[in-house]
Amino acid sequence: MKIFLIGFMGCGKSTLGRKLATKLGYDLIDLDHQLEKITGVTVADYFAAHGEEAFRKLESDTLKDLEYPKNCIIATGGGTPCFFDNIEWMNANGTTVYIEMPAPALAKRLESGIAKRPLLRNLTPEGVVEFIENKLAEREGFYTKAQLILSGINLTADAIRAEILARD
Repeated sequence: MKIFLIGFMGCGKSTLGRKLATKLGYDLIDLDHQLEKITGVTVADYFAAHGEEAFRKLESDTLKDLEYPKNCIIATGGGTPCFFDNIEWMNANGTTVYIEMPAPALAKRLESGIAKRPLLRNLTPEGVVEFIENKLAEREGFYTKAQLILSGINLTADAIRAEILARD
């Protein structure tokens, strides 16, 4: 079974993905790490050098062309579901889980790593919350197409596992 974790940056896709993969005995695939292997540069550097359109095309192609193990957790990028037909493709090829979190909680989680996030780097703390609120409003229609929507506040790998097993 393929399980795609989606949600805004900072919601815990990579961390929860690692824990869930361990619990289930699945492989973990971090889509951003795959993109970095392919390009030889960080996602931020690729984005800066080539622009969002080129990045989103590479991201979509990588998502759809990867050779996935039979059982795996895929931690996607925050914008992955929102471009091309990515969310529909993920829904057709696995189980999608949206890790939902409010903007202030996301901003708090992201505050220590803002320098590594080009979209947030030059914003004030209030500006970060506003940016996240605006992006969440833009992306909500894509995120809510997920087959499971779970609150990211205090979410555990065990809770995700239980929800997924309850669906079967």
